[in-house]
Amino acid sequence: MSAAGAERQDSRRERIVRQFALTDVIFREVSRLAAVVVLALLGGVALSLALGSWPALSTFGAGFLTTESWNPVTEKFGALAPIYGTLVTSAVAILLAVPIGIGIAVFLTELCPRPLRRPIGIAIELLAGIPSIIYGIWGLFVFAPFLQATLQPFVIDAFADIPVLSSLFAGPPYGIGMLTSALILTIMVLPFITSITKDVFDTVPSILKESAYGIGCTTWEVISHIVIPYTRVGIMGGVMLGLGRALGETMAVTFVIGNAHRVNASLFAPGTTISATIANEFTEADGVLYTSSLIALGLILFFITFIILALARFMLMRIDRKAGA
Repeated sequence: MSAAGAERQDSRRERIVRQFALTDVIFREVSRLAAVVVLALLGGVALSLALGSWPALSTFGAGFLTTESWNPVTEKFGALAPIYGTLVTSAVAILLAVPIGIGIAVFLTELCPRPLRRPIGIAIELLAGIPSIIYGIWGLFVFAPFLQATLQPFVIDAFADIPVLSSLFAGPPYGIGMLTSALILTIMVLPFITSITKDVFDTVPSILKESAYGIGCTTWEVISHIVIPYTRVGIMGGVMLGLGRALGETMAVTFVIGNAHRVNASLFAPGTTISATIANEFTEADGVLYTSSLIALGLILFFITFIILALARFMLMRIDRKAGA
């Protein structure tokens, strides 16, 4: 090769290297900008909620979190009942949805006949596309009357003489209430948990499962000792996504929870959640203090979600640390 040809080739390589370097710089800066925009949006939401809720928080102080009373006429507001309803309904929904969702994912990936996997998977994913107001209408006109006529009277009679359960499932059977809301939320979050869990189960290397079967492990042992530990981070992500949906769900809960600002130990009793309270009353809020109290509820929900996600991340870090040890 002549000296001129070698020089042209070196020049071409230099241009390619400079082009790659420029592309890398642009990609890095765009990614950084996207991260900054997300943080700015998060901070803007928190700041706007804090400013809007300041009149209520400065008026009621810490008592706003511990007071059950909610009276727009006398302008006495407390967030205890919505907070209680939000936490109870979401917790019950997740407690029911997680084992069911993981069980469905195990069935689809390990036990289901191959011709049925795709139809069942599509049917589950279609549940996620149903609008929440449809769930609410179905819950109010079909599910709640069914519970009122069948399940609730049976449970009330069955647990009437058991000390703790008699309070947890005390009557009368209204049909609507916190348990009905939690069951609707269970159905709504189930597709998210199931789909994500199934997808992460599919990422488990076949050689791991085949090796376990080869040394005589049962299907339960393969799932409990190989698949779930390998995919625990993805499973936790699906659970957190479902929990976020349960905490923030509005319309379906509004239809079936009863919208009563009371704290009651019974899951059959009517209650309310933060989202349902805001949706029901924000358009009718008259006065600065009333509006500010509703915005303060939104701020509380924001922090509840943030704290729960932070705790989930902390749990994952501890699990990874123990696994590494």
